[in-house]
Amino acid sequence: MTPPITPPPEKSSGDLRTIRSLLPYLWPANEPGLRLRVVLAVFCLLLAKAANVTIPLVYGRAVDALSPGREHLALLPLTIILGYGLARLSAALFDQLRSAVFQHVAQRAIRRVALTVFRHLHALSLRFHVERQTGGLSRSIERGTNAIDNILSFALFNVVPTLVELALAAGILWHLFGVNYAIATVATVGIYIFYTIKVANWRMSIRRAMNESDSAANTKAIDSLLNAETVKYFVAEEHEARRYDEALAKYERHAVRTQTSLAWLNIGQSFIIALGLTVVMTMSAYAIEAGEMSVGDFVLVNTYLLQLAAPLGVFGWVYSSLKQGLVDMEKMFELLRVDREVADKPGAQPLQVRGGEVAFENIRFGYDPRREILHGVSFRVPAGKTLAIVGPTGAGKSTISRLLFRFYDAADGRVTIDGQDVRDVTQTSVRGAIGIVPQDTVLFNDTIYYNIAYGRPGATKEAIEHAARMAEIHDFVMTLPDGYETKVGERGLKLSGGEKQRVAIARALLKDPPIMLFDEATSALDTATERGIQANLRAASSGRTTLIIAHRLSTVIDADEIVVLEKGRVAERGTFDQLRAADGIFATMWAKQQEQQNLAAQSAAPGFQLEGEIREPLRG
Repeated sequence: MTPPITPPPEKSSGDLRTIRSLLPYLWPANEPGLRLRVVLAVFCLLLAKAANVTIPLVYGRAVDALSPGREHLALLPLTIILGYGLARLSAALFDQLRSAVFQHVAQRAIRRVALTVFRHLHALSLRFHVERQTGGLSRSIERGTNAIDNILSFALFNVVPTLVELALAAGILWHLFGVNYAIATVATVGIYIFYTIKVANWRMSIRRAMNESDSAANTKAIDSLLNAETVKYFVAEEHEARRYDEALAKYERHAVRTQTSLAWLNIGQSFIIALGLTVVMTMSAYAIEAGEMSVGDFVLVNTYLLQLAAPLGVFGWVYSSLKQGLVDMEKMFELLRVDREVADKPGAQPLQVRGGEVAFENIRFGYDPRREILHGVSFRVPAGKTLAIVGPTGAGKSTISRLLFRFYDAADGRVTIDGQDVRDVTQTSVRGAIGIVPQDTVLFNDTIYYNIAYGRPGATKEAIEHAARMAEIHDFVMTLPDGYETKVGERGLKLSGGEKQRVAIARALLKDPPIMLFDEATSALDTATERGIQANLRAASSGRTTLIIAHRLSTVIDADEIVVLEKGRVAERGTFDQLRAADGIFATMWAKQQEQQNLAAQSAAPGFQLEGEIREPLRG
C-alpha cells in the first residue's frame, strides 16, 4: 500500500515540508523487509567509517616502523602494512555493501512517490487539467522523481556520516597531539560549512529561475508540437521557433549564472581547505623541530587532513546537490497539495444502479462563480428511456455531461441516478455506470485495438470486433496494412475526425454501461455513415437510459423527450412532433437546419463537388 503523504503545517519551510514528505518512503510502514535493509545499510555505513578513520593511524605507525634507526621486530612493518591494506579494503567493502543494500529502498521510494503523484494527478478535478501546462508539469515530475535517489542517499548516508567522520578525526587529533590541532580542524570545517551553506543558498534562487525557464521552454515546445497541424495551417513554424528560442535564451542566461556561481563556490571551498591544511601542517612541522612529534606523526597528521579534505569536498557537492534536489522536488510535492476540489465523501458507498434513471433537480452551476452557466435546470430521464438536449452554442449542453460524470459539483441543486445524489456515492462507481462518446474525441497514442479495448480492459477480441462493427469501423480497419494493430498517433491525429469518432463509439459500446451519453456523437460523420451508426446506436441503447446532446436535430427525432436549452435555462421540452408544432425555438432551429441541408444538397448536384476531409487517411 502506498504510504500517504500528509502535508505538514503551513508554517514549515519548503525544505522541511519536502523532507517530511519523504520520511514515510525512507522508513516505510508495514514493510519490515525494507526497514531491515535501512538498518543493515546504516550498520555497514558505521563499519565503513570506523575502518576509514583507522587508515591514517595505521599508515603513521607504518612510517615510524620503517624509519631509519628505529629498532623493530622483523615482521612488524609487514603486519602494519597488511593492517593498512585491510583497513582500506574494509572501508571500501562496507561502503559498497551499504550502497547495494540501500538501493532497493531508494528505487522503491522513487517508484512509490511517482505512483502517488500520478494517482493524485488523475484524482484532481477536470478544472486542474483544463488549466494545466502539460510540458511544465511533466518536467516538474521528471526532475522531482530523478532527485529522490539523490535526496535519500545524500540525507542518510553522506551528510550526517560526513559530520560524524569529521568529529571522530578531530577527536583523534586532539587525543594524540593536543587541543590546538582539534581547534584548527574544527575551525576549518566550520568555516567551510558556513561558506558552503551561504553560497549554496544564494545559488538556489538562481537554480529556481533556471528551472522555471526550463519548464517554460519545455511547455512551449510540447504545446507547439501537440498543435503541429494548426502551426502548419497558419505557416507559423518560424513564429513558434522564435518563441521557443526566446524561452531557450532565458534558460541559457540562468544556466550560465548557475555554472558561474558553482565555480565561485568551488574556488572558495578550495581556498578554505588549502588554508586549513597549511596551518595544521605548519604546526606539525614546528612540533617535529621541537622533538614533540615523529616523522610518522607528521605523516599521520598530513594523511588525516588529506583524507578529511575528501569528505569536506563531498560535503560541498552533497549539500549543493541536496538543496538542488529539494528545489527540484518542491514543485512535485506541491502537486500533491493541490486540492482535489471534487472528492468522495468519507465513507461514500458505490452507486447502486437499479434501472438507471437520471434526474437533474434545479441545477445552478458556473465554471467561474462570477458567471453562472446553468440557471435552475431540471429534467428527468426515466430508466430505459432516451432524452435529447439541444440548443444553440453556449446554451450549456456539454456542461450537463460534465456534471453527470461529476467532473464538477453543482453550486445548487443535485444530480441523481436512481435517486442517489452523485455527491454521496463514489466517483468511480458513477463513471463506471456511464458510457460516453464525447464531442472532442481524443485517442491514446497506441493501436486501434487498444483504444477500443479501453472501454472494457480484458474484453475478448470477438467483443472488440463486434463493437467495431456496431460503430461501422471494422471494415475500414481491415483495409489497413496492420489492421487493429495500426497506431493512431498522438491524440489520434493519424485518423480523420469521423474515424476517431467511430473508434470512440465502439469504445463506448464495448463498455456496455446501463447509462449512455452521446455528446455530438456523430457530428464528424457523413450523412450515409451517420444513418448506419444511428440505427446501431438505437439498437445498442435499447433498454438503457440514454442522453443525447446534439446540435444536428435530425439525430434526436426518435428521442422520448427533447429538452431545449437557451442561455442556461430549459426553454422548451416535449417530443419531436410537439416541439415542431409549438413553433418555438426548436421549430426555428429545425427550419434553419433543413434550409442548410437543402442548400448543401443543391451544391452537391452535378456541376458542384464537395471537398473531402483534408486529413490524410491511414489507408494512404
